[in-house]
Amino acid sequence: MTSFNLSEWALRNKSFVVYLMLIAAVAGAWAYGKLGREEDPPFTIKTMIVKTVWPGATAIDTLRQVTDRIEMKLEELPFLDFVKSYTKPGESVVFVNLKDTVPAKTVPELWYQVRKKIDDIRHALPSGVNGPFFNDEFGDTYSLVFALVSDGFTHRQLRDQADLVRTELLRVRDVAKVDLVGVQDEKIYLEFSTRQMAALGIEPHSMRGIVRQYLGESSVAGRRDAYRAAITQSSPPGSSRAGG
Repeated sequence: MTSFNLSEWALRNKSFVVYLMLIAAVAGAWAYGKLGREEDPPFTIKTMIVKTVWPGATAIDTLRQVTDRIEMKLEELPFLDFVKSYTKPGESVVFVNLKDTVPAKTVPELWYQVRKKIDDIRHALPSGVNGPFFNDEFGDTYSLVFALVSDGFTHRQLRDQADLVRTELLRVRDVAKVDLVGVQDEKIYLEFSTRQMAALGIEPHSMRGIVRQYLGESSVAGRRDAYRAAITQSSPPGSSRAGG
């Protein structure tokens, strides 16, 4: 019994061998054009986090009245693979995982559907609940990190320069997002004299409402050069000014 001789078979079937070579060449050329050539190729993470905070609630109450309701509603989501959740006192975290077969271009629409479905049951959640909050960007990665350091600038001036750099970077092609990390929040400290407050008949707990009435509900933007401001209170009669 003679063994199979591949070379002999190829010589006897030259036409078929040439046909296979042409097919392999065409398939190779097509595959080469589809190869990824980016240094950082894009990828889509098909997981979203839904976080809800309920201050003062026990783990059991949070599970039954928040986590379970969110999970039941999310089961209506198309292309849902599975839902995983963690619950602890006052906090609920639900992971929404899509099927691997979902096209990347369909994922943003599905995340929009998640937000809509949770909004439908928002009124059914207990009072005092903060959220739910959605996070579908936790898989973002940073390819470049820049540090801005200066000894001659204040925190505000350094932030203004960082905002200018961020604006310029967003104009660069293929730059999707620029985040500022380590920005110092601005704060205004108001110090009051307890003696003056007692003399004017102003209760300490009422100062918050007075300051809110003076500054407004929204945060004030810009710069205030004055170091002293007059705060007016309608009550008690006869005392209309308090120095701050």
